[in-house]
Formats: sequence, structure tokens, C-alpha cells
Amino acid sequence: MVKVTIDEQTLEVEAGSTVLAAAERLGIEIPTFCYWKRLPPLASCRMCLVEIEGLRRLQPACATVAADGMAVRTNTPLIEETRASMLDMLLANHPLDCPICDKGGECELQDMVMAYGPGESRFRDPKRVFHSKDIRLSPVIIMNVNRCIQCQRCVRMCEEVVGAVALGTVEKGMDTAVTGFEGSLASCDQCGNCVEVCPVGALMSFPYRYRARPWDLAETDTICPHCGTGCQLTVGARKGEFMRVRSDWEHGVNRETLCVRGRFGLDFIEGRDRIKRPMIRRDGALTPVSWEEAGEFLRQRLAAVEGRAAGGLISPRLPNEVLYQFQKLMRTVFRTNNVDCSSRWSTPLDILAPLVASFYSRGALEQVIGNDCVLVVGGNVTEENPVTEYLLRDAARRRDTGLLMLSARPSRLDADARAVLRVQPGGEAQGLAAVVAALAAVADEGLPGDIPAKTPSSAAGANDALDRLVVMLKEGRNVTVLANVDLLRSPLARETLQQLGNLLQLLRLLGKEPSMQFLFDRANQMGAWDMGVLPGVLPGLGPVADEATRTKFERSWGAEIPRKPGADVDAMLELCENGRMGVLYVVGSDPMMSYPDREFVERALGAASLLIVQEAFFTDTAGLADVVLPAAGYGEESGTFTNNEGRIQALRKFREPPFDARSNLAIFDFIAALREQPLQLSASAAVFDEITRLVSAYEGLTWEGLGGDGAFTRSAPRPWAGAPFAPPPPTRVTDVLQLITGNCLFHNGYVSERSQTLNSVADDPFIEMSARDAARLSLSDGDQVLVRSARGELTAKLKVNKRFPDGLVFVPENYRALRLNSLMRRGEYPCPVEIRACAKAASALEEDRV
Repeated sequence: MVKVTIDEQTLEVEAGSTVLAAAERLGIEIPTFCYWKRLPPLASCRMCLVEIEGLRRLQPACATVAADGMAVRTNTPLIEETRASMLDMLLANHPLDCPICDKGGECELQDMVMAYGPGESRFRDPKRVFHSKDIRLSPVIIMNVNRCIQCQRCVRMCEEVVGAVALGTVEKGMDTAVTGFEGSLASCDQCGNCVEVCPVGALMSFPYRYRARPWDLAETDTICPHCGTGCQLTVGARKGEFMRVRSDWEHGVNRETLCVRGRFGLDFIEGRDRIKRPMIRRDGALTPVSWEEAGEFLRQRLAAVEGRAAGGLISPRLPNEVLYQFQKLMRTVFRTNNVDCSSRWSTPLDILAPLVASFYSRGALEQVIGNDCVLVVGGNVTEENPVTEYLLRDAARRRDTGLLMLSARPSRLDADARAVLRVQPGGEAQGLAAVVAALAAVADEGLPGDIPAKTPSSAAGANDALDRLVVMLKEGRNVTVLANVDLLRSPLARETLQQLGNLLQLLRLLGKEPSMQFLFDRANQMGAWDMGVLPGVLPGLGPVADEATRTKFERSWGAEIPRKPGADVDAMLELCENGRMGVLYVVGSDPMMSYPDREFVERALGAASLLIVQEAFFTDTAGLADVVLPAAGYGEESGTFTNNEGRIQALRKFREPPFDARSNLAIFDFIAALREQPLQLSASAAVFDEITRLVSAYEGLTWEGLGGDGAFTRSAPRPWAGAPFAPPPPTRVTDVLQLITGNCLFHNGYVSERSQTLNSVADDPFIEMSARDAARLSLSDGDQVLVRSARGELTAKLKVNKRFPDGLVFVPENYRALRLNSLMRRGEYPCPVEIRACAKAASALEEDRV
């Protein structure tokens, strides 16, 4: 610690702290333009100059390290004159178009001039003008370089935080201009973080431009609905109409950053296919009716299927309170444990529950990834969880964290990783088994005898990367494993989780204090698990077969709970297909698009005796329903989300449900009343209070206590209760192209496909494969190609990726028109496919050659 004195106030700070950081701790304001907390200091704007006793010249506070005994003054006549001169110089060339500038009313330059600027300007030269019209750099970003004050925040944010190099500078001195490559942002993530950090109106959001002024907006702090990172954001609406999103600089895991989906993708709530009124099926067609008519129809149909099996499927994008109340409704009113929260995969609970109980770290991601080693398993963080990628890059570059990657798909983070172990599509289980065996082989003696002692042959050809990865794990003191939820798609999900458990067990035996978190691609997947929306567990992940756990909830709910675990989504669909399912209740989910076998799910849903769909938008699944109930969408009901970290945050309502839609909780009350078994609680606040009483990880939490940063749920690590060191799975060898799927950067699931803004950035589906595979098939980047499986075929544009491994084909799951799941069969993932040029494209190419 060093002791410094600033404006006659003394404090101790850590060695290496800057004068600016020390002043902030004392509450002393020092103006800055180029400084940004998460960026290295640049010291170019000279606004933060201070006097330091013993030095002749003024020093930049943002780049000056505090020394023991240092005496600093931040507000002397010389400093005031210097600041005024710097602002005078900026204004000399700055266009005074504040009345039409989007930044008017929240412009840092305006604020600085009011606080520190000169009374009049001494410059009389003509203003420098780069161009007369604004330049549209991309579908979402527009630039006016004349307003730029050359702080370089945007360029540095793009390169050092986001990891893209879309912006740069040309010329020097006062002629410096920020621009994209040849006036465009071709390599841009379109995240808009450059717009967020721009202190003036040089970079602007095109979708928001000229739509409103800051003082027109009613702003609401809430949580992003797209992925499980759980970014906090501020929604601006005017008279209930969505206008814009901006970051909450001081709160949340993301602070000032957002990805393209979070910043520009919330306009999906204005989707044109909103369900306006309840609908019932009459004479084979869905007919709009009143809530009273829908209730009477449902009462009769429910009575007709009384005593038969029931099942419920709900989306993990919905709030905790809705998820909790849904499983409670199914268990107490429909008397069934047939509940699930994902239609894309089934969860092997016997492995997952012990894994979460033993190793899941419910702590800040920024702290968790500050460990010596971070191993990312599966998926593509860049495209699934972009803001998590920003934090991982920062940890690797500035905190010297050893970043390790094990996956089939390459990601942009590979460039910052110490070791990258590329596995075959769907081969994460074999890759993890190889790591466990190799680590056990080089570890100290005294390990249990059931640990595999020989590296499986699946690691052949990747020994260098495997060796580097194992050395990093062995030498690290603390290890964090980040597992992509895509691992659960595979038929080998159980084996993959077992090998993940093996690795974490071994790391614990080696004293590495391992922890893990999942990287979910749905906003509240962690909350869905915690709320017990699974067939074999109750809220808190306690087994439904456990007498004490079940009794606790029965006493609170005043109703009996079935003793046997229920059916997951796959088994429920089988019940439907076999004519044994009386009622299937689907809330916010669209298995017709997301279940990995469209033919099977269409057949199953069509065979259900009664299909109830509760949705905000008209989906393919709603088109098959017997009853469709219009529900509130994002921003139309309050509640909480639990993100990947286990951080619970407030999801706030910023507008009323349109048309005849009702809140999800109100609809559950409506259904329960039809069964003459009313639920005890229906208000979101009351359900939240019950959760905090009955779910141990949430005990003691209060709505007021969530604050700006939310609050962390509690973990109580238990000894590993899974199988002791499961053997490695058999090695898969294939020479057929293997198709895997997931989210792309610009879309997440099918919700974002309703965003006109996101569609303007990336509206074309694509098929991605390696350069070698493309050359072998005589295909080129941009070709229209056909993908064929044993089940079906589709066409899309080819995207050649030089970093892709041979044999891997990736198609994003986010495009409804593709009907990607029509290629797949249950239990077959990755999906074997053939690829060739489309007949039309091939014949046109042949004609051109002739």
C-alpha cells in the first residue's frame, strides 16, 4: 500500500493504482474523455491533467501511478486554464449541431463545456470538415466524423474488448479520422459498443436515430432475454413503444458492454405475429374467441381427458416465478411430474444434479475466470455468449489467466488461448477422457486406482495440444471449467457429463480447487433447473423421490406430489405418439422448430388428445394446438432471472401486454380455476417470497436486496455423489461429414428472428465448413449448396471457414425457413450429411463456362 494526498485528503491505495483511481475513491471528480476503466490508459485528451508536488509539468491522472508520499492538486488556476484551452480547441472544429444530434442531452462534451469550458472562444479559423453527409458504416451504425474528438475509445473498445478490428484511424494530428475499412464495417460484430462509449455524436445507432430524445423516454433497468450471461441493460420506451437499449455502465456482469442481440435485438417484442385473442379449434381450424369461451371449451376438454397422463413443457426464457408456478401447477393440479424446460435435449439428471451440487460455483464470472486456468469445453463462446467472451479475453490479456479450449468448433478466443484441443464433432466426451487420462498419467502418485491410466486413442494427432493443456492444468493452482450447454444435445450427453465429473474430481484430488459454470444460451436455463422444472427433481434440485424433500413442498403447497419421477420431453412425446397422453401443456416453447426430429414431433403433437399452447407469438406449435392462450411477452411482466453465474436479477416490466394477452401467472390461475383447484399464490412478489423460503439456494433473498447488481444465490458444495471415475466412451471414427448446430452471433433461438434490426444485419442462413472440405467438393465461398441427410434436405449459402476442422458442418438453428430439424432423427447427433452444389447453381455455372 502507498499513501497519497489529493486536495489535502490522504488515503492509502494499492501499489500500481493511478492518481485518477485514488481520486475516485475520495469522491474527487477529475474530467476525462479518452479514459475508460476496462481499457489501458491512453492519456491523449489531456483533460485529466493534475499538479503533482515536485514536478514542473502537469501530469495525466489516468496514466500516472500513485507513489508513496505523493501530493496532488486537481483544481488550481493553471489546471482550470488548461482544461478550458483543451475544450476550446475541441470546439474550434466541432460542429454546433446539438439541436439535431442524437447525443444532445446526454453528450459528455456538452457536460464538460458547461462545467469547465471557456466563456468565449479565441479561435477564428474555419471549422475543419471531413464530409458533408453522415456515413452509414453498417445497417445499425452511422458516423459523423466531424463530431469526433479523437478520444479513440471506439477503436480500442472494438479491438481490445470485443476482439474485432472493425474500426481504425487514418491521417494524423487534427486531421485524424476514425473509420471502417473502405468506409464500411465488414468485419464488425455490430455490437454497438463503439456507439455506447462514444462521448459525442460521432457514432450513432441507426435504428434509434431521430426517433426520440433522452428526456422523452421512460427508462427501465432490466435483464437481456437472449442468452444466459444475464447482461443488465436499460430499455427506453415512449408511451409503451420500444425505442432503444443502452448499457448500464455501473452494474451487472456486462457493465458498459452488450452484444448485437442485446443492444439491437429487443425490437422482436414488436413482432407482427402476436397472438391477440384466445383461440380454440373448431372444425379443424383455430378460431379467435373470448377468454370466457376458451375457458368453457377447456373445461369440457379437460373433463374428457380426466385420469389420463398429463405433461408440461415450458421455455427457460421465462422468469423464475413463472417457471416455479408452472411446475407447481403441473404437480398439484394435474398431479404429474411430467415437466421439462427444454425441447432441444433431455437432461441426464442422475449425473447433472450431483455435478451441480458438487462443483457449480455461484459466484461472479469476473472473479471465477480470474483463476490460474480456465478450460472452456464445447460450443463457440464468441457466438453463443459474446459478453462472456469479452470477459475471458480480458482475463487472458490483462490478468494472465491461462485460457484453454476444448471443442469441435473454432472461436475467436482461440487466438488468446494457451492451448486449443480440437475434437471431432460430438467428440467432447472422448476429448475430456483424453485429458483425464493424460493428467492422471503426469500427476503425483496416490490417486485412486479406478482412474484411467492410458490416454485414449481419440487423442492421436492432437498430442501437442493435449500435452500443453494438461501441463497448464497441472501447474495451475485454481481451475475453472466453463461447459457449453451444447454438450447436452448429444446422445453421449451422459458420458460427456461423466467425463466432466471425472475431470473435476481429479482436479479436486490434485488440490486445484476446481469450480464450474455452464454457458447457457437461454436467459433463464439456470433458473429453470433451480425452480425444479425437471421430471425427477423439485425446486432446489432435490429428488422428487426423497420423502423429506417432497414432504416440505407438500406442506407448503397443501397438496400431494406424485412420488415417482416423471417423463422428460422425449418420453412425453412418445406418450403422445402412442396415444397415452391426455393433455400436453406447452408454455413459451416451440418444439416443432427446436426438437431435433421435426417429423416425429409433428406426429406426436398431432396425436395428443388435448394440446394447450400458451404463447406471445404464433408459432408452428401453436398452429397444431387445440387451445391457444395469448400470454405476456418480454417486458410485459416482472420477475427474476438467474444467469449462468447463479446471480438472480430483477426483470422489470416496461409496458402492458397488448391486445387481450394476460400475464403467464394469471393464465395459470385461469387454468387452475377450471380444474377447481386454485393455486395459493398468483402475484409475482408472493411467488418470489415463496421461492426464497423453500429453495435453499435462494433463502434470505429479498426483492429490495437485488439492487443494481442483483444477488448471488448460495452454493453449498457437497461431496461428489456421481459414479466413481466412469470409463471413457468408445472412440467414434467416421469419414462422413457431420452436421452440428447452435446459435450464430446475430441470432439466438427463434425469438431474435422476429427482430427487423437483426434481420437487417444477418438475414441469410448459411452452411459453414472447412476450406479443405469445400475444395474437395469443388465448392466455393458464397455458393448455394444442398445439405442432405437420411431424413431430408435444405439449401443455403456456403460459408468457408479456414479454421474449421475437416469433417465438420455447422448450420445455425436460428432460421425458421430452413426447418433445420427436418434433417435430424431422434438420438442422432451430430447428423451425418452430404453436401453438393445446388442443381440450379451448378447448371448456371456450367452455362457461364460455356
